[in-house]
Amino acid sequence: MGLAATITIIFSVIMLGYIFAKLKILSDTTGDGLADFVFVVSTPLLLFRTMVTADFSTGNPWALWLVYFTGVIVAWTAAHCGIRLMFGRDRRAGVVAGVTGAFSNLVFLGMPLMLGVYGQEGLVIISLIISIHMPLMMAASLMLNEWALRKDGVISGETGKADTVIKFFSTLLCNPLVIGILTGWLVRLSSFSIPQLPMQLISMLADVSGPLALFAMGMGLKKFGISGNVIAAGVNASFKLLLMPAVVFVMAWFLGLPPLSAKVAITAAALPSGVNSYLIATRFGVGQGLSSTSMVLATAASALTLAMWIALAQAVWG
Repeated sequence: MGLAATITIIFSVIMLGYIFAKLKILSDTTGDGLADFVFVVSTPLLLFRTMVTADFSTGNPWALWLVYFTGVIVAWTAAHCGIRLMFGRDRRAGVVAGVTGAFSNLVFLGMPLMLGVYGQEGLVIISLIISIHMPLMMAASLMLNEWALRKDGVISGETGKADTVIKFFSTLLCNPLVIGILTGWLVRLSSFSIPQLPMQLISMLADVSGPLALFAMGMGLKKFGISGNVIAAGVNASFKLLLMPAVVFVMAWFLGLPPLSAKVAITAAALPSGVNSYLIATRFGVGQGLSSTSMVLATAASALTLAMWIALAQAVWG
């Protein structure tokens, strides 16, 4: 299947989810249920299976991580400074803008896209990014929000540090995606062979992750919608869709990443922000409208920008 056809199908499934929610053929609670199933059951099992069965012997994960997270740092910094300098928002809004401008939708959109465009090998590479993406992004969000609260005088310098650390680790260790990754690595390192019947069950549930994630994502876009801050959100989305993949592109070329790793890293960087950025904004109690609107605008625009970045990466790396 060609690139154009693959992207058309993927975004058609997202659009169908949006239409079904918009026309109230399916309720918001149905969309929430689908998203919960994908997040709690299907995708953790897909990550578990990938960690257990994939061949990680080729490529250098450290170079991949350096390339990708350089893009994260640059996009986060640009989005943080942009919302503060251009729109006069406070530091906490800057943190939300930063995470929205750098937190790619690697799970709900990224994994189905990589599987469709690059096959199983592409899924293995994005799984390497996902394995440290969630912990690092959560830690950065919490630490920077703590810094913003102290700088703005909301909390004193002597309070809240221990609670922040405890909340971070408790949230992280209860995250189904993290559980799936860690469990998969434990099974892999133990050399335990999973019997055929349980593995078939795992595969059956894991294989529905892609289409259900895309459909649930479409329903979620209708739920979150455009909540004002359109100009600020548009600027923020441009950092996510244009600046971050451009930085990753240059870094991948400069460090000489293997062709498939380079293409997956650039595609991952070009993904729009996902629902995690909105959930972080809700938890911090600031920037919910900015995050929601940016997520919707970026997802809509990414149907074109993703195709551009994938085609450009294929033109350079083959």
